[in-house]
Amino acid sequence: MATTVDPLVVGRVIGDVVDMFIPTVNMSVYYDSKHVTNGCNIKPSVAANPPRVVISGHADKLFTLVMTDPDAPSPSEPSMREWVHWIVTDISGNNRPIRGREILAYMGPRPPVGIHRYILVLYRQKVALGQIEQPVSRANFNTRAFAHRLDLGLPVSTVYFNAQKEPATKKH
Repeated sequence: MATTVDPLVVGRVIGDVVDMFIPTVNMSVYYDSKHVTNGCNIKPSVAANPPRVVISGHADKLFTLVMTDPDAPSPSEPSMREWVHWIVTDISGNNRPIRGREILAYMGPRPPVGIHRYILVLYRQKVALGQIEQPVSRANFNTRAFAHRLDLGLPVSTVYFNAQKEPATKKH
């Protein structure tokens, strides 16, 4: 009997960014028409604007979404791990594209070298968080410490994609 290996384990998302967890919420992420699936490749130009994120079936709950790059500035030497790209809190799980409180404005992927993982981590909030402080820096963010500080517990959903620097000359 074949056993399935969790793509979050294979991609080292579990370990590098979050601890082992059981997904309990269905989150779908789209850049234009491209559905983000674990480990898929997305060009930085496609991900320049915030994705459409849909959380299904939890209209009465509030969520926090964090997007981070654990491979900054280079996968072989991630001295800035994690680089935080986006933080949104107080998201209503109403099956529509997210509306919440943007704590840190979206920054699209800009991998300088190598293939970077971009991880979207969803947490269920126990209470409305209201206004919280922005991280002092995007560099050396810690998703686990952030979640702990806000008493968010373990993630309820996570998806990640890979991106690498695009060639400077684009032929159309």
